Amino acid sequence: MTGGLDIACKGLSKAFGSNQVLSSLDLEIRRGETLVILGHSGSGKSVLLKHLNGLISPDAGSVMVDSTDIAQLAESALFEIRLNLGMLFQGGALFDSLTIGQNIRFPLDQHSVGTSEDREERVAELLRLVGLDGTQEQMPDELSGGMRKRAALARALALQPLGMLYDEPTTGLDPVTAHQINVLIRDTQARFGLTSVVVTHDIASATYVADRIAFLYDGKILAVGSVEEMSTSEHPTIREFLSAGPAPVKGT
Repeated sequence: MTGGLDIACKGLSKAFGSNQVLSSLDLEIRRGETLVILGHSGSGKSVLLKHLNGLISPDAGSVMVDSTDIAQLAESALFEIRLNLGMLFQGGALFDSLTIGQNIRFPLDQHSVGTSEDREERVAELLRLVGLDGTQEQMPDELSGGMRKRAALARALALQPLGMLYDEPTTGLDPVTAHQINVLIRDTQARFGLTSVVVTHDIASATYVADRIAFLYDGKILAVGSVEEMSTSEHPTIREFLSAGPAPVKGT
């Protein structure tokens, strides 16, 4: 469960009707790094993220995952790509009718991973990893929002992906719980060497988890750099955005 992925977008464009969301966008995501895509609400961050595993197809341009342009793949071929790119959706997307253990076991059952005993051991291991040991029999509605996010992360890690995509992972959480999720994102990346992409408008989250930050504005990547480089940017749009949040503090 190590190694990461190289991901790159080149000339990526996407419109919904007359709304041009992405416009000839270029972005490189390095193997094993945590890249945060930062920007205003409604700037197209989640649209960009969903291009990275083929949930949305571009109107033009390429999305390279290692040496494969997934923008050219049929849905059946995207299946293998998605096995290597776990995704934590904004709402967690747990199945309400399944227990936490069944939720996490679901992808293991779908892909017939190991024996039934192997799958149960894997579920228990993942729950320990995210700090939810012993919650196998609980239902999603019995857990807090932060716990549901952690359970969803455990499920996303079940098939040992090489990369993780996080869509607004701290939205709707109180500051203490949000920090716990940020710590878990950093720990997961450090433990497994995953290539991680985090979409957020939460400046505190971005500055904690990021190796680099890419600022999305007007359909393009305005700038990419370390937390320190972005915090000292002279670009007026970036300066205005970052001034609305806390002083950057790098995560450890």
